[in-house]
Amino acid sequence: TGKEGFNIVEEDREYKDTVQKLFTFIEESPSQYHAVDTMRKHLEAAGYEQLLESGAWKLKSGGKYYVIRSGSSLIAFRIPAQDSQNYCGFQIVASHSDSPSFKIKTNPEMNVEEHYVKLNVEKYGGMLCAPWFDRPLSVAGRLIVKENNRLVTKLVNVDRDLVMIPNLAIHMNREANKGYDYNIQKDMLPLYGCGEAKGKFMKQIAEAANVKEDAILASDLFLYNRMKGSIWGACKEFISSPKLDDLQCAFSSLEAFLQSEEPLPSENVQANEQSEVDGKNVINGKSIPVHCVFDNEEVGSGTKQGAASTFLYDVLWRMNKALGKNEEEFYRAVAGSFMLSCDNAHAVHPNYRQKTDATNCVYMNDGIVIKSHAGQKYTSDAVSVAVFRMICEKAGVPFQYFANRSDEAWGSTLGNIAMTQVSMNTVDIGLPQLAMHSAYETAGVKDTEYMVKAVETFYASHIQADSDGNYQINQ
Repeated sequence: TGKEGFNIVEEDREYKDTVQKLFTFIEESPSQYHAVDTMRKHLEAAGYEQLLESGAWKLKSGGKYYVIRSGSSLIAFRIPAQDSQNYCGFQIVASHSDSPSFKIKTNPEMNVEEHYVKLNVEKYGGMLCAPWFDRPLSVAGRLIVKENNRLVTKLVNVDRDLVMIPNLAIHMNREANKGYDYNIQKDMLPLYGCGEAKGKFMKQIAEAANVKEDAILASDLFLYNRMKGSIWGACKEFISSPKLDDLQCAFSSLEAFLQSEEPLPSENVQANEQSEVDGKNVINGKSIPVHCVFDNEEVGSGTKQGAASTFLYDVLWRMNKALGKNEEEFYRAVAGSFMLSCDNAHAVHPNYRQKTDATNCVYMNDGIVIKSHAGQKYTSDAVSVAVFRMICEKAGVPFQYFANRSDEAWGSTLGNIAMTQVSMNTVDIGLPQLAMHSAYETAGVKDTEYMVKAVETFYASHIQADSDGNYQINQ
């Protein structure tokens, strides 16, 4: 049966059920706009009400709300049903909706000697180019459509195999297997059709969106991989799918957020021995759970809907104001808040063990990854790591530690970027995966369920800052 715990029996059913839900979520999310729309549908089915940034906010005890910015970022929260005026902070889980891809340029059709039509694209994010070749691709995104005197956003997904990026045969590039420097403008343009396909692309997009072609004023369209998710391996221990980075974390956060609405019964757990400050018990209210998904992490987060924007700050501030709290109370609440910054991590590669740290290396199916970096590419510090360790222990899920090799520069994530706008204790976590930024990524079958359980416990808990570096965790 391989590694202990991988017997394909009934106790593994929950892992596979969660993975199948993840695959469905990813299939319904071919672009960041669809990912947010899929989350919106789940939230509304659970009774959440949309708030508009341009509208007035009136919040009530027990109310459940969500806000969308630019169609691709979302923040959901709920107000405690009892004593909502006495909340003590925010418990936030942040992930991102976007993945590396190729964006379709305006006027995309390129005629090749009247025999082919290919599409003009540009790179979005830092992807591995090679896996995009020779696999079925399609196009999804959003359209801005004129309806009378209004501009209306329409989501579009050409839900069939539409384009492909064909490789150059080995006979024409004998050095291909010795490494190749891909030129996006030359090598990565997808083939759309033969000569008679000229002039059909936007017509086809309009048809898929059920709009008139001349009503489309602008678009944000991306290529996406059509391959479905799969469970594989000797003992069915691995999963592969497009967009695991970072829809695996976005899905897990949403599942946990919706499942944690009823507090879990538990005894009090203290992060240290101090339960009182100046003789007074500081547990005087509940935290507000927040599910946050940003766009544009893969291109630096510096947009109006990215982690570097004011989106999170604006929502927290307006929430505080709508609950009748003043500025002083807002800053106190933020100081007592906690964030999980969720973005996947690099598992040890079986063929490249030397690429990982000597003592802080992570493996698929071994649990949630806690990421640290001395140069603060990750936000984790001793306090936030200790808090999250206790959350994992309370949830009964394993965890492991990740650090970069000290002689190599690696990527960062959204946590430290978001902290430039609204600062609170934050830990960077994720799930271990292989082939990050590939068109088809690989992870462990158990780890999505581990993340759901840990985040559900986090949301169902109340993390209270007694003083700087001293916390209580209650459920």
